[in-house]
Amino acid sequence: MKTKYKILATSVATTLFANVASAATYAIEARSDAMGGVGTVSATYLTAPFFNPALTAIYRRNDDAGMIVPSFGGNYDDQYDLVDEIERISKLTDVDEIKKSMNAIDGKKTDFDLGGVVAIGIPNKFLSATAYGKLYTESFVQPKVDTSGTNPLDDSYVQGVSIGVAEAGVSLAKYTNFMNQHLSFGVTPKLQRIYTYSYATSFQNFDTKDLREHETAETMFNLDAGSLWFFGPYRLGISAKNLIGRDVKTKSFMYGSDTIKSYEYSMRPVYTVGAGVVADYFTMSVDYDLNEEKRFSSFDDNTQMIRAGIEFDILRQLALRAGYMKNLARSSDEGTITAGIGLSPLKLIELDIAAQYTNENAMGASINFLATY
Repeated sequence: MKTKYKILATSVATTLFANVASAATYAIEARSDAMGGVGTVSATYLTAPFFNPALTAIYRRNDDAGMIVPSFGGNYDDQYDLVDEIERISKLTDVDEIKKSMNAIDGKKTDFDLGGVVAIGIPNKFLSATAYGKLYTESFVQPKVDTSGTNPLDDSYVQGVSIGVAEAGVSLAKYTNFMNQHLSFGVTPKLQRIYTYSYATSFQNFDTKDLREHETAETMFNLDAGSLWFFGPYRLGISAKNLIGRDVKTKSFMYGSDTIKSYEYSMRPVYTVGAGVVADYFTMSVDYDLNEEKRFSSFDDNTQMIRAGIEFDILRQLALRAGYMKNLARSSDEGTITAGIGLSPLKLIELDIAAQYTNENAMGASINFLATY
C-alpha cells in the first residue's frame, strides 16, 4: 500500500462574526468553517477529536497517517464598536458629552475567542487513534457606568473576565459491522488545565492586552464520546463533549472602593446530533445541539447551534462548499452564511479557504494549507 501522510501546515483565521462558537468546544478547520461548522458526521479522522471521536475510525484506504501542524483561529464580536468607543470616551473633556456617551454603551459588551490545535492521527482496522493538543481562550469586556457624579470617568470603569483552557487528549475509535449495520464508536479521554482571569481598570488605562490579571487555575480530567452509523453514503451520528461537568470561578477582588464579584463559568456536557450524505464527490450534512450551552454567569452568551453544510468535490482537484449556522439560544442573533473552496492541484498540496458573513459588523475568513506525501 502506498504510504500517504497528510500535514495541515498552517491554519489562520480572522473571524468577526457574532457568537457562532463557544470557546469550550472551539476549533478552527477551514473545511468545516466553509460548511457552516458541521462535523458530527462529515469531519475527517484528523479533525474527529473536535467534532465526533467515532470518526477517528473512518478513513480512506490510502490514509496511513496524518498530522495537523498548528492551526489557529479566533472569533471577535464587537457589534457596538465598544473597544473604540471606550478609547474615544477616555479622551473627552466635556462632562455632558462623557455622560451621554457612557450611557449609550451602558450594558453593552464585546467578546472574543482565540484557539489553536495540533494533532497526529494513525487510522487502522484495529483501533484508530488521533492524539491532539488544543489551546483556547474566551474573554468578555463590559463597561460599568456611573454617571451620577460630576466626574464619570473616575466613577466608572471597564471590567473584563476570561477563561483559558489547555487541553490534551487522544481519540480512540473502532469500526464494527453488526447485523450488516456499519457502526463506529469512539471516546476521547483528555486532561484540561483551566485558567480564569478577572480585570478592572479605568477608561483611560483600558487595554485588551491586560486581560490576564487575578489568575486562578485547576487541572481536571474530562471525556468526550461519540458514535456513528452509516450505510453507503448515508450517515447518522451523535457526540457528547465535556461529559464531566465543572463550574469554575474567577477571583473576587477590590477595585478602588468597589468589590469586583466572582463570575462563574459553567462547563457542562454538550450533545450534538448529525445527519448527512458523505459520498466520494458530494457531502451534505446537518448538525444540531440538543441542549443549550451556558457559559459565563451574568453574561448573555449562551449557545445552541444548528448548522448545515454542503460540499461538491470535482475530481479531487476542486471542492466547492457552502453552509449556514444560527444560534437558537438568542433570538436576536442573525444567522451566518458561509462559503469556501478547496484546491488540490495535482494532489501535491491542498488549500482550503472559508468565509463567513453575518452582517457588516460580523464576518470572517479562515484558511488551511495541507500537503500530502
